[in-house]
Amino acid sequence: MAIKNSATQRKENLAGYLFLLPILLGFLIFMLFPILFSFILSFSKWDFMKGLSSIKFTGFDNFFAIFKDPWFTSSLKNTFVFAATTVPLSISIGLILAVLIDKYVYFKNFLKLSIFLPYISSIIASAVVWSVVLHPSYGPVNELLKSLGVINPPRWFGDMKWALRAVIAFSIWQQLGYVVLVYMAGLKGIPNELYESADIDGAGKVRVFFSITLPMISPTTFFLLIMQLIGSFKVFDVISALTDGGPGTSTTVIAYYIYRSAFKYFEMGNASASAWIMFICIFAITLFQWKYQKKWDNNN
Repeated sequence: MAIKNSATQRKENLAGYLFLLPILLGFLIFMLFPILFSFILSFSKWDFMKGLSSIKFTGFDNFFAIFKDPWFTSSLKNTFVFAATTVPLSISIGLILAVLIDKYVYFKNFLKLSIFLPYISSIIASAVVWSVVLHPSYGPVNELLKSLGVINPPRWFGDMKWALRAVIAFSIWQQLGYVVLVYMAGLKGIPNELYESADIDGAGKVRVFFSITLPMISPTTFFLLIMQLIGSFKVFDVISALTDGGPGTSTTVIAYYIYRSAFKYFEMGNASASAWIMFICIFAITLFQWKYQKKWDNNN
């Protein structure tokens, strides 16, 4: 009987492994192998148009070279500026809107759908609309500014000073619906008894927000911080659709720099080194956030 049970168990284990095999193969082929190969390439010089035989090991030369490249240093700076502005602004505005919609707005479902539409809409379509709205000569925004007395309104996506700011504004608008919906889901998990007790104690709305809502919603905030931060470091489609990295290097970010190095100049070693630097930046910031979140939870 024990032998029969053992054979049955082996068959069940084998069936389970066979079901897992496609996922395992997919992970090995499409995830693990590219990661390991990019790590090797980061220490090599390779033009993939010339085949694998042209790979040459160069040590840390790629890492030293990219920090001397003004395109890379500019893209690194732009990435940090983009992340440092879009992440806190989208989360702050999203939380305020979520609280207002949850407590003071009728037709919540319609409003949530309206806010969420930019997030699920095509980036290309949204970029075209924004390009028209912010057109330097005929766009309604500049026409409004001229009517208010602004003689030389910004050229927005065509202006080195304003291009990144316009891209940041677009990204916040595009991501806001997602942030609002996640926060509204988190607000549903706060016990209503806490608000009733605060109301009995005579606490004002501002104090209730900072003493109850903000601490109770901190896990949601931590989740959004990590996801938004990773997304801001990986941003590519917005840049490609709106500015193509220009004018000059004003809107070039790390992800676009990697694409440019790999598929425009075929410098795979340079692109791989840049990708690993981006990974290290994301990993370090995520660890810092994780440590800060634990301290926050312990204090609360």
